[in-house]
Amino acid sequence: MTDLRGTAPDEGLIAYAREAAELVAGADAVGDYVGFVDESGGDVIGDLAALHFTCLQPGYLGWYWSVSVSAGPTINDVVLLPGEKAIVAPTWTPYRERIRPGDLGPGDILPPEADDVRLVPAWSAGDSADTVDRYFAREVGLGREWVLSLEGRQLAADRWMTGDTGPSAPIAQQAPASCASCGFLVSLAGPLAESFGVCANGMANSDGQVVALSHGCGAHSRAKLSRAAAPQVLPPPAFDTLTIDEIDDF
Repeated sequence: MTDLRGTAPDEGLIAYAREAAELVAGADAVGDYVGFVDESGGDVIGDLAALHFTCLQPGYLGWYWSVSVSAGPTINDVVLLPGEKAIVAPTWTPYRERIRPGDLGPGDILPPEADDVRLVPAWSAGDSADTVDRYFAREVGLGREWVLSLEGRQLAADRWMTGDTGPSAPIAQQAPASCASCGFLVSLAGPLAESFGVCANGMANSDGQVVALSHGCGAHSRAKLSRAAAPQVLPPPAFDTLTIDEIDDF
């Protein structure tokens, strides 16, 4: 037959490997011999090597057939592998990591992780640690089972403060006043009330959204048109084209 050992595969070994690749993929799908990889370790071909042939199968540009050959010689397997220029699918990303805010639709379910740092049991933290009946509620099972942890609350505050309803938004930079003094602001309860509220102005961009007290927009309750923007009283026309001229009948 042919000898596997040497500094490079001989013609007999290449033909032997090609025959195995064609048996698996068909003669029309196996192209030129492009090289080998010694899989046994060392400077020469040892007891195990992989011979490579270009793939001519439509849709597999840049792929190659790898024929694993061991001493004997014996064909171990024939596999199709991607080359450096092959088009391959992107690295798999778990479903949970691919979801972004706004992706959920009607009927979609996204439960929190079992170790989600944003949530803690209701009996261990809450909006008010001084609630009189807090521990009683724990015993009888009243109220929410989970509440925001301190870390979860801070993450939400940071997200809102740096988002489109925070003080750095372009619309807030040119607002006549901040939301803190707006009559359309609905106050929150708990620690977040110190920095945030809910906009209730149906004409504002942030209606129904949490806004930073330092946010603002042109729909502020105290907003007024400047004198330059207010309607101006026009002077009498220089040439009167509005009234009817009376003409004597000759």
